Amino acid sequence: MLMTGTSAHLAGVGTIPEFHSGAYQIPELKDQPAYLGHLSDKVVTLPELLRDAGYYNVMAGKWHLGSTKEHSPKARGFEKSFTLLVGGANHHGWEPELAPEDIKFKPMLRGGTTGLYLDEDEWISELPKDYYSSDYFTDRLITYLKDRDADDKRPFFAYLPFQAPHFPLQAPKDYIEKYDGVYDDGPERVREQRIERLKKLGFISSDAKPAAFSEYPHRMSNRNWENRDDMARKRSARKMAVFAGMVERMDWNIGKVMDHLEATDQRENTIVFFLSDNGAEGTQLEAAPANRNVIPVLAKHFDNSLENLGAPNSFCWYGNRWAQVGTAPSKLYKFFTHQGGIRVCSLVNYPKWPKRNGIVSHEYSTIMDIMPTILDLAGVQHPGSQYRGKTVEAMLGKSWTSYMTGKQDSVHDSETITGWEFLGRQALRKGSWKIVKLPQPWGTGKWEMFDLSTDLAEDINLREKHPAKFDEMLGEWREYAKKHGIVDVKSVEQAYAMQEQEWTESDLEDII
Repeated sequence: MLMTGTSAHLAGVGTIPEFHSGAYQIPELKDQPAYLGHLSDKVVTLPELLRDAGYYNVMAGKWHLGSTKEHSPKARGFEKSFTLLVGGANHHGWEPELAPEDIKFKPMLRGGTTGLYLDEDEWISELPKDYYSSDYFTDRLITYLKDRDADDKRPFFAYLPFQAPHFPLQAPKDYIEKYDGVYDDGPERVREQRIERLKKLGFISSDAKPAAFSEYPHRMSNRNWENRDDMARKRSARKMAVFAGMVERMDWNIGKVMDHLEATDQRENTIVFFLSDNGAEGTQLEAAPANRNVIPVLAKHFDNSLENLGAPNSFCWYGNRWAQVGTAPSKLYKFFTHQGGIRVCSLVNYPKWPKRNGIVSHEYSTIMDIMPTILDLAGVQHPGSQYRGKTVEAMLGKSWTSYMTGKQDSVHDSETITGWEFLGRQALRKGSWKIVKLPQPWGTGKWEMFDLSTDLAEDINLREKHPAKFDEMLGEWREYAKKHGIVDVKSVEQAYAMQEQEWTESDLEDII
């Protein structure tokens, strides 16, 4: 969506590579063009078009749009790149030697690829001893920008997709210690505090009703703070301190990039976008079907003792209740098509857009809008349906330029349709109306309809109250699903219902 200006399904990445092959393969998605697990050759990318227009394209960070050289950043328009190809990895580059019986753990992060890192088109087997993902990616990107020939005056496009704060949660120790005690009140209380602060800052209305906590289909994940023992609370708060340290270190690195732009007199002529790729991560890796053998491998190869959480040889995550702190006041989190999974904030800095300078905008836009915005500013035309002799998809996004310069009051009109689907979780939005279907065991498996202009929490199902509107929205979904090649996946949710394994407190002590 970001790299193509069109939907994930039309771009071939309706699912992530980890679910396309290997131990986590989803049978229904095999050989489906909307679920290739890598960018399709039926889309043209932003860096490809900017390259053709004379731009110097550089990237350092997480790719996750293909895990082979044939589908790498270099193959899709980047001149210089250092990339983590897959969804996640140790932030210090430390990987244990897994025994044959442990091998199911590996595809969880590797997605069937033969390696993790590419330096342009060379596999990297060894990283620097002081490697930390956020620091290294940032330094490589700045090096690419600094170490050009003196007579190379091409404009640049730089892409810095941080791996942080993806699990495993790991951060420099001094950054972790800065947040010692901050999360001791637990997710329920911290969420209340954040919602009140959002109201005071004017980010949500004073009478906004937040979504209630959604329970994970795994017994141990749903306990309130007061029902957990003292050590469990300490470990949970420590994980959030690690997470916060990761985020602050990432912010520090962003500052280094901005300082470079200032020092080289490029700040005034550079547009900077900062955003998240999804809602907060709520995956419980100890829960089926992800649990295959996660717990035994963690116990065997990692030190997840309280004092070591966040270290290079630890492997932890914070779970679904803290994720719902991160997405408050919205419902649910990453991997879901409710607002908590798909709605994020974005920061935009461009001195040549003074009309909207300093504002907080609640206008609806999508990540598909960024590519047309950049092309608009660069004076580059999208080729439409043909590119280098191939038929390609047109962009679905819309440039922000008219809105940002004050020529229009909104980016999209009330007729704009946006659809989402991931692992059978489906949604469609038109104006302020939204329909969502959440399969069991997460939901009822039936379509619900909400008016987001009055119901931020997606709490009031209006399907029965407005049957004509629901029929209209459902018809739009069916047309959208057909056009985008969406498959109604059922096997993943069935796996949760059929294979769930319960762990006891003693099973998980000092492990998660």
